[in-house]
Amino acid sequence: MDKIDLRRSTKLTETTLSTATFAGGCFWCMVKPFVEWDGIHSVTSGYMGGHLKNPTYEDVKKGTSGHVEVVQILFDEKVFPYEKLLDLFWQQIDPTDDGGQFQDRGSNYRAAIFYHSEQQKIVAEKSKQNLANSGRFKKPIVTEVRAATAFYPAEGYHQDFYKKNPEHYKQDRAASGRDEFIQKNWK
Repeated sequence: MDKIDLRRSTKLTETTLSTATFAGGCFWCMVKPFVEWDGIHSVTSGYMGGHLKNPTYEDVKKGTSGHVEVVQILFDEKVFPYEKLLDLFWQQIDPTDDGGQFQDRGSNYRAAIFYHSEQQKIVAEKSKQNLANSGRFKKPIVTEVRAATAFYPAEGYHQDFYKKNPEHYKQDRAASGRDEFIQKNWK
């Protein structure tokens, strides 16, 4: 029996997934814009950036845990590069609002980019600077670029909320003012 060269038997089609984490207000509204693109393998609602271990939705909603609502995205960089994720992220938020996003107010709804590597930090800061230089917004871009910390997945009923509760999702999104802002600023 011949010795098998394991280096050659490894599938060349295997992909290495990267992680991106974005806070853009209510995580219910941040899943759908990302989930339906080729190269996006999963989008999980959760919490990041706070001091409390294993926070619940109620802990985060009170605004005392320090966490923000986020979506954590597993993606194939070769199919959907991080730069494209950032472009899509900016088009879902009001980057000039540091008091929350749309109808969701408070520190737990602030927008942020959480970077998972030094390269992501560089790319995110450059993307933010490009947006600031574009003149698209008259106010300063206040969305933070922060180091990723522990990620805590949200409770099951928050995952894929737009699919599980489509009517509630549509009503909440319509009432938020998010779609009008997007239409006005990102035609």
